[in-house]
Amino acid sequence: MRSHVVHFTAPINSSTCGQLIDKCSQAIQQGADELIIKIATMGGECSYGFSLYNFLVSLPVPVRTHNLGTVESMGNIIFLAGERRTACPYSKFLFHPFHWTLNGAVDHVRMSEYAMSLDYDLQLYASIVEERTRGARVPLDVLDCLTAGPRILNAEDALNSGVIHVVDCLGMPAESVSWCVYS
Repeated sequence: MRSHVVHFTAPINSSTCGQLIDKCSQAIQQGADELIIKIATMGGECSYGFSLYNFLVSLPVPVRTHNLGTVESMGNIIFLAGERRTACPYSKFLFHPFHWTLNGAVDHVRMSEYAMSLDYDLQLYASIVEERTRGARVPLDVLDCLTAGPRILNAEDALNSGVIHVVDCLGMPAESVSWCVYS
């Protein structure tokens, strides 16, 4: 099996979204039989996180994701795109309420649009987490994490909540091809 490993150590934004799509596309064109996405991110923009999730689950090869140390916020959505998900023993996952940065003046209509979009993103995030962790021993109350109380999961918590399948340091396959996305 020809594995391609993509190290994603960046915030989630327009630039890194395009880079990850590019690296994964190149790997597929070069004959990858599977993609392993090793992730260390503090999160980022919702729109790009959801776009990357949809891109990764649509790929024609199996995608595995691995937490290198910390996966936070919107990074969890990218991470959950993996068919097989692992994390190092000393890693964490952070789920917390959304926040936006608004610049300049905002009228009532625009504020309503922002609120509507924020609510939609919240439900979309919760739906993805629920779908990808269905059947967990200890289901994660992600809506509570996103609206009230942030939560950090260690590797064991992530295993019990279905976020990961195995705690593993996940070494590099000997014949793998390696790519990097960073900012």
